[in-house]
Amino acid sequence: MGKLQRGAHIVWDWNGTLLHDIHAVIEATNASFAEIGLESITLERYRELYCVPVPKFYERLMGRLPTEAEWQVMDAVFHKHYWARADGCGLADGAAELLAGRRAAGRTQSLLSLAPHEHLVPIVRRHGIEEHFVRIDGRTDASHAGKAERMVRHLDALGEVAAVERTVVIGDAVDDALAAAHVGARAVLYTGGSHSRGSLAEAGVPVVDSLAEAVEVAEQLAA
Repeated sequence: MGKLQRGAHIVWDWNGTLLHDIHAVIEATNASFAEIGLESITLERYRELYCVPVPKFYERLMGRLPTEAEWQVMDAVFHKHYWARADGCGLADGAAELLAGRRAAGRTQSLLSLAPHEHLVPIVRRHGIEEHFVRIDGRTDASHAGKAERMVRHLDALGEVAAVERTVVIGDAVDDALAAAHVGARAVLYTGGSHSRGSLAEAGVPVVDSLAEAVEVAEQLAA
């Protein structure tokens, strides 16, 4: 079976990509900032400053890296506020239809997220899209490093399903492009999440404004 028939294997990101949660993220960020004594932030400024690993984002805000003790508090407070709001978030426009359509056409796709695995799987299941993925991996450790090494493990677990030459990562963060490059895959970045278009453009990969366009570009990259 040739590449054109098999199409791209897409590794989807979750937060800010398939899940349209950026407004919940901003609300949770500002609620947590209020608790820890930081000034509130606008969506525009968040998208300009946000980065992975997340402690570097706080360094950009504070002018210094948080201590380990400060980071533990910041992380816990943010997640308390975020998970209180996460169930109110819907999927990105057209996401469910895209996933179902690709699966029906015999295309493969998987999900790799930095969200804790024990939270990720139930929320994916609640949105009724779990069956469209051949594998779902969330974060299973305390590390907040980016996706690069996790991508290695994710593709290793998928084996021949995700041959690197036809694997395309779709996400909303520069870290998604870095993870793709780390394993020799391609990437398409989507503007609906955590980064501004300008920030995403610095990654040197295609930047799109809809998931439908992201899938279209992914198929072109893998052809």
